[in-house]
Amino acid sequence: MDLIIGAGISGISYANFTKNAFQIIEKENEPGGYCRTIKRNGFVWDYSGHFFHFQNPDMEKYVCKNISPETLVHVDKHTQILYKGKYIDFPFQKNIHQLEKEEFVDCLYDLFAAKAEHYATFKEMVYANLGKSIAEKFLVPYNEKLYACDLDRLDVDAMGRFFPKACKEDIVLNFRNSDNSSYNARFTYPRGGAMEYVSSLLANIKGENVSLGEEVLHIDMDKKMVITTRREIAYDRLISSLPFPKLLDKCGISYPVDTFSCNKVLVFNLGFDSKGEDKTNNWIYVPDKDIIFYRVGYYDNILGTDRMSLYVEIGFPENQSLDKEGLYLERVLGDLRRLGIVTTQNLVDYEAVLMDPAYVHINKKGNDALASFKAQLAEKSVYSIGRYGSWTYCSIEDNMLEARRLAQELEEK
Repeated sequence: MDLIIGAGISGISYANFTKNAFQIIEKENEPGGYCRTIKRNGFVWDYSGHFFHFQNPDMEKYVCKNISPETLVHVDKHTQILYKGKYIDFPFQKNIHQLEKEEFVDCLYDLFAAKAEHYATFKEMVYANLGKSIAEKFLVPYNEKLYACDLDRLDVDAMGRFFPKACKEDIVLNFRNSDNSSYNARFTYPRGGAMEYVSSLLANIKGENVSLGEEVLHIDMDKKMVITTRREIAYDRLISSLPFPKLLDKCGISYPVDTFSCNKVLVFNLGFDSKGEDKTNNWIYVPDKDIIFYRVGYYDNILGTDRMSLYVEIGFPENQSLDKEGLYLERVLGDLRRLGIVTTQNLVDYEAVLMDPAYVHINKKGNDALASFKAQLAEKSVYSIGRYGSWTYCSIEDNMLEARRLAQELEEK
């Protein structure tokens, strides 16, 4: 029997693709992980903005097969950067021509003066490839807000394919012929929120195979036994989507405390009584360090509703205590007014959600430890998958593909 820890997208996907008998256990009282949805007072909010950017048509068809097609919204992404009170198209490095003339000249000069020779960190890579001005006007301050750390802690390829790379020729050509295409240029979103994807996947498996409100306390890999808050469960294979350090803890495996690091993100979902001025953007990026949040998303622009509905994200170091939610909300509302996003609108309702972990810090030390520990766990028939189970930066579709690959690999053993 395959025992699956976690009823988020990764765990549920594995259950969909495996041909083995399985049981899912989930510590929360509802499935979905970070893909849960809050519906209240006419607003639809996810735990944060979770939009499925399908690259694989077969996967999209599979995920959506239990969702009414008329409830799916297909969106051509529109995102911008709010920089010094002006909206600049994303990505910043391909749209420096939209800056004021002096800043544009600075960016262009530094771009061609940059020497892409030797670099070992994400921050060094940005400076070496794109120059001082592009780095310091957007890429460094924005990502420092997001990751809540010095970017020298991240490897060069910490964002993988998700970092919008651009060579000098691409940047110059974009001055006349705009091409801001990216891996997520189009996305699909259900009117009922991201939980609809979870419900669609759950519809393919039997309800008795999912146990909610049951937390794993200890994993005995030698006896192939899991102790939960309710019982002891024997397994043949264990598939975990727990954050990787937590899996190691529950298996009794020790590791240096600084091996795996991450940030946490406080999300405010905000519902207002009327629309705002921005009726186009799906989300915007805010690099200004005087503004507490790094990103604002517009559910109302995605779903076409008549009241402004936002998600606002704030990055914090993983060890920072967040015990004064009201103060953060007051600061968020104040900053939204400063930026002109909120003007005459009144707040109707809100929900605060803490994502911990949120973005993992990808570096060589963590990657090497991850590979070593994963091999050690696999020898004991324990497999770790998912964004946090594989301690990586990836899309939701990537999680599903990883779960399917593992199901196929284990089927062949």
